[in-house]
Amino acid sequence: MAPNTSSAPTGVLFEGDSTHTDTMGPIHQQASEDLAEACAKETPEKEYRIVPVWRNIVLFAYLHLAALYGAYLIFTSAKLQTTIFAILMYQAGATGITAGAHRLWAHRAYKAKTPLKLILLLFNTLAFQNHVYEWARDHRVHHKYSETNADPHNAKRGFFFSHVGWLMCRKHPDVIAKGQGIDLSDLKADKLVMFQKKHYMKLMPVICFVLPTVIPMVAWSESFLNAWFVATMFRYTLTLNVTWLVNSAAHMWGQRPYDKFISPAENLGVAIFAMGEGWHNYHHVFPWDYKTSELGTYGTNFTTAFIDFFARIGWAYDLKTVSSDMVRTRAQRTGDGSHGDVWGWGDKDMSAEDKQDATVVHPKSE
Repeated sequence: MAPNTSSAPTGVLFEGDSTHTDTMGPIHQQASEDLAEACAKETPEKEYRIVPVWRNIVLFAYLHLAALYGAYLIFTSAKLQTTIFAILMYQAGATGITAGAHRLWAHRAYKAKTPLKLILLLFNTLAFQNHVYEWARDHRVHHKYSETNADPHNAKRGFFFSHVGWLMCRKHPDVIAKGQGIDLSDLKADKLVMFQKKHYMKLMPVICFVLPTVIPMVAWSESFLNAWFVATMFRYTLTLNVTWLVNSAAHMWGQRPYDKFISPAENLGVAIFAMGEGWHNYHHVFPWDYKTSELGTYGTNFTTAFIDFFARIGWAYDLKTVSSDMVRTRAQRTGDGSHGDVWGWGDKDMSAEDKQDATVVHPKSE
């Protein structure tokens, strides 16, 4: 996912987005209801027209130019401490997405106690890819309707669209219609998630932009130029693009040992940079597995190491995973795709067989 950089509708369903096509005036409730009803019907592809969101296009252009300049400053004038700080902030922000918004809240693949939730919400806000409520909602839509018109970043529309283009245009009507049917009751019941949602636009600028710029200037006398373009712009843009690679590259290139008839693939490069999120064929087959992979190595799945550490100290518990027998069975009968259409643990379409055969490790102590 990525930030909603404009109040205009983009390629993904954002909280508060209007479903009306006119952004120049007030939106009437009846117009929204009429469009929602129309979206619920089959919409022929030929009727859909891409409408650019120019504000987003300009902002993303600036981000990437600023990041390129930041990369130049890393090798020319920035202090080593600033580069190390940027890398650490990138890893923290990415963890807020992978271990937080993705595996904990979107898929409910494990549970977390309050201290760990607070850490993950802080890291997630640092990443600035929308608050957890929106991120998890949109990701559930992606899993339920992967690579259809209702998929916010449908990979069948090409690499550029699934990587960043979906944020540069208005959403497909099917994204709105299908998104309205996703169960979000667990997110609404999480007080910390709703607190972040309520105060996100106050917290995010400070945590994502102000502090990463000020800390290098105060702590080791870095220049504003280096602090802004290296620790903030380069770090933030890197986090965005690595996340986007899961939507694009990991849906196009790699092996498909678990289900050869779906596009998500096992992509080593994405797994390394995205801290374990590149084992995507496995993940779309078993979206409730907290490891998002069958592999046991932490080298290509740092997020699993992060969760396992907190499980050892009791802050993470009820970790859902898949038995080796279950994996072998699925691999042998790969091709039917019947298990690839749920958003995670607790989805109403999750089969009783999958739920019964799943393994729960580090159960919560009484």
